[in-house]
Amino acid sequence: MTRTEPARGMRDFLPEDVRRREYVIGIVKRVYERYGYEPLETPAAENLETLMGKYGDEGNQLIFKILMRGEHEASGKADLALRYDLTVPLARVIAHHQSKLPRLFKRYQIQPVWRADRPARGRFREFYQCDVDSMGSTSPVVEAELCAAVAEVLLELGFNDFKIRVNHRQLLKSILSVCGIPEPQHSTALVAVDKLDKIGRDGVMAELAERGIGSESAAGLLELIARPQDMGPDGIALDDTGLQAWKNLSSILLLTNGTAAEGHIEPDFTLARGLSYYTGAIMEINVPDLAGSLGGGGRYDNLVGMFLDQSVPACGFSLGLERILVVMGERGMFPPSLATTPADVMVAVFDAADMPHAMRVAGALRAAGLRVLVYPDADKIGKQIKYADSRGIPFVAILGSDEIANGTLTVKHLAAKTQNIYEQGSAGAAIVKELKQRG
Repeated sequence: MTRTEPARGMRDFLPEDVRRREYVIGIVKRVYERYGYEPLETPAAENLETLMGKYGDEGNQLIFKILMRGEHEASGKADLALRYDLTVPLARVIAHHQSKLPRLFKRYQIQPVWRADRPARGRFREFYQCDVDSMGSTSPVVEAELCAAVAEVLLELGFNDFKIRVNHRQLLKSILSVCGIPEPQHSTALVAVDKLDKIGRDGVMAELAERGIGSESAAGLLELIARPQDMGPDGIALDDTGLQAWKNLSSILLLTNGTAAEGHIEPDFTLARGLSYYTGAIMEINVPDLAGSLGGGGRYDNLVGMFLDQSVPACGFSLGLERILVVMGERGMFPPSLATTPADVMVAVFDAADMPHAMRVAGALRAAGLRVLVYPDADKIGKQIKYADSRGIPFVAILGSDEIANGTLTVKHLAAKTQNIYEQGSAGAAIVKELKQRG
């Protein structure tokens, strides 16, 4: 027998799941558009060369490759891949459509991505990202607005205990140099440091050793990044690049005062973020009861340049929809008013011959703004009412021979156990009014 479960790390979304997802996505879109971001979509599959080499060695291993098709399939070679994130496709779009886009381009994108990762709680192989990016400016206002926008999203969803941790890749690299770690090992060291909140200090020390970094340098690095109070001009002897990074980070924090991010944002010099394309400020959002983050991002000024002969300043943030849904479900954060039934009214008939009348009545009820389900079979009325009750449909509109002859509609309110007769032309407005009164 053919297996019926979805592929490991992927899921079916039943109606309640979809309603919850659409609720969250609706808030994300509204907030992002309030900040001037425009919608964008890209294909699920990209050319393999577009994605490879953009995420570091570990990221390359998680790309879902697509075998060549037709007569080339036997070669076992891949020429396409499912998108790993929404950032690299954005960079490709900027390069390809540069003449059609404004110099300062702000976009949001909410689409699925795929990673050949090991599934875990809140981590899947197919998942949605809610990205928001600004292209064309190096101003710290860009980072401050990104932090404000994602903070506003979370506040509207009902989160109040989140923290936006911010750091700077150039500041980290300056610290690495202070600790005696040579430039060629910076990227691999940051990949290990990025796992600090997951595997702890001892785990990172072991991984740094595996990556060829001496124990003295590794210990010094972990000690320094744990002392944010020592950063800045009067603290650790940073090079000029490190000092400029510290000033940039300070400006971002100052600019978030008075925004939705105020009170939720803080510097954290243990934050590294493993993706290799980050060049400046980096951000991540965490809540206490979730291992890992609700989202993250940063500045990636060189990524578009991989597709063009010129550099384009860029910065973005990605919210993890799946993890947000997991936490909201566990905390009971979805509003009780969120629709959990397929319809407001079900139309029931005694006789199959009366179905044309039922369809016309249903059309009139829908025109009044109601969600209407027509029971398709002329079963016993009791059976039809039982079905409506089992689906949580609050009203049943009964259309029998008397109602058809008189131009009326008998409407039962199941929870209230009441019944009223309305003229067919006014039934829709009456049901809408009763829905509002009864909540």
